[in-house]
Amino acid sequence: MARMPDTLATAVSHSLEIKHSRFIAHAAPITDAGAALQFLQQVAVPDATHNCWAYRHGNDYRSSDDGEPAGTAGRPILAAIDGQGFDRVMVVVIRWYGGIKLGAGGLVRAYGGTAAECLRLSPRQPLIALAELDVHPFDDLGTLHAALAAHLAEKQAETFTPSGVSLHLRLPADQVDPLKNRLRDATRDRIRVETRTEPGQPND
Repeated sequence: MARMPDTLATAVSHSLEIKHSRFIAHAAPITDAGAALQFLQQVAVPDATHNCWAYRHGNDYRSSDDGEPAGTAGRPILAAIDGQGFDRVMVVVIRWYGGIKLGAGGLVRAYGGTAAECLRLSPRQPLIALAELDVHPFDDLGTLHAALAAHLAEKQAETFTPSGVSLHLRLPADQVDPLKNRLRDATRDRIRVETRTEPGQPND
């Protein structure tokens, strides 16, 4: 199984000067695309020459060259996010032009390099693959709640039926089989456990 990517533990910044142009990268963990654009609004400097950015949130990603030649800023920033093994991250690289043109290759190295160096130096937070389960019916709530706590399962919804309670759970993917086995042993295999989502990408 492929290793899960990391996100950032906290927002970070890193600055470089390249041929008199000043580059500052601001990076932050994000919960969704809206949070990425909100972070852009927080850190963008209106009178800077360019505010270029990229974010990755699972299969959702976007980037902007903000007036730099196409493909010389946003895409190298996104490549830095992916190259450093990050997900759920937004990086904004702000440039103040210093009077010396860098050329397309120089811009790619400057934006991608500033973003990569910022991420490389940052504290990482592992992302955990989550799965969702439906468990029903269940009448021994004491046993159930002890099992949920032991396997880091969060209750998302609870429905009471004549034959017991039905639960919708979210838990780390590697805890799914141990929890199923524990509940089946505890109920002498009287419950049904259905997987709602396949373990894989982290869920929101």
